[in-house]
Amino acid sequence: MGTHALEVKGLVRRYGARAAVGGLDLVVEEGDLYGFLGPNGAGKTTAIRCILGLIRRDAGEVQVFGERDPVAQRATVGAMVETPRFYDWMSGRENLRLATLYAGRGGEPDIDAALHAVGLTERQRDKVRGYSLGMRQRLGIARALVGKPRLLVLDEPTNGLDPRGMKEVRDLLRELCRRERLTVFLSSHLLSEVQSLCNRVGIIDRGLLTAEGEVNALLAARGLKTRVEIGVTDRRAAVEALGRVPGATLIGDGEGGRLVVELDRLDAAGLNRLLVQAGVDLHTLVPGTGSLEDVYLQATSQEAGVSG
Repeated sequence: MGTHALEVKGLVRRYGARAAVGGLDLVVEEGDLYGFLGPNGAGKTTAIRCILGLIRRDAGEVQVFGERDPVAQRATVGAMVETPRFYDWMSGRENLRLATLYAGRGGEPDIDAALHAVGLTERQRDKVRGYSLGMRQRLGIARALVGKPRLLVLDEPTNGLDPRGMKEVRDLLRELCRRERLTVFLSSHLLSEVQSLCNRVGIIDRGLLTAEGEVNALLAARGLKTRVEIGVTDRRAAVEALGRVPGATLIGDGEGGRLVVELDRLDAAGLNRLLVQAGVDLHTLVPGTGSLEDVYLQATSQEAGVSG
C-alpha cells in the first residue's frame, strides 16, 4: 500500500498533569471517509487541533501524505473545526476571498469551484447574516475546500442541523469523495450518521484509540453483524435488487414499512451505493441491531455522551 493520507503516531497533549490525548495512533488511507468517534471529553477535538497544528502537541508525530513538516502539510489539508464563524456583514464570497488571503492559497477560480461544490453559487453575494445554519455549515465546508486540498478534516460537520440539513451535508461529502477524490476525516456524535456515511472508523476513549477499522470487520471481531433498515420509493424494485447484491440479505420488515437487511462483508455506505447503481432510490437508511453503537459501547468505558 502507498503512503497513508494521514498517519498519527504516539500523539500526546497534556493540560497540566492531565493527558487529554495520551498516545494516540491512527491511520487514514487515501480515499477513506473516516469517522472519528468518542465520548464527551475523550480528546477528539484536542486530537484534531493537534493534527492540524492549531495547538502544540507534547509528543508524537503527524504525517500527511508522507509529509512531516506542518507548514508543507497545510498545502494539502482543508479543515472546519467546530462551528464555523464568519463576518456576518460580508457576503459568502467575500468571506471566502478573505480566507484565501489569510491562507495564502487559492484564487477566484477556486472560490467559484468551492461555492459550486456546496451549492451556494446563487447565494454567494448575499450577506452571511441572512444564511441559515445549514448554509453556514456548507460555507464552512466551502472555505475548507478552497485551494483544492487532498485531505478534508471536519469536526462535527452536521452539528445543529435539522434532518434535511444533515442529509444535504452527508450527500455533499459522498459526492466530494466520488467526484473530487478527496479523503475525509470527520468527527461526529451521531453514530448512525457515521455508519451510513463512513467506510472506516476510529473510536477514541480517554485519549487512546480503542478500536479502528471497517465497521463490518469491527462487528465481526465482536461476533456481531450489521443490520440496517432502508426506506425505498419502489419496494418491489428494491427486493429484486437486493437479491443481486452480494453480502446483503433481506430478513424482514422494520418500522414504517422499511426493509431490514443484514450485511456481510458490506457496509451501509456500500449498500447505498450498490442500490443507487441498480436504480433504487433510498429515502431512509437507519442502522438496526448489530450496529456501530454495539461496537462503540464495547470500545468505550464511558456511557454518557458521544461527543467532545
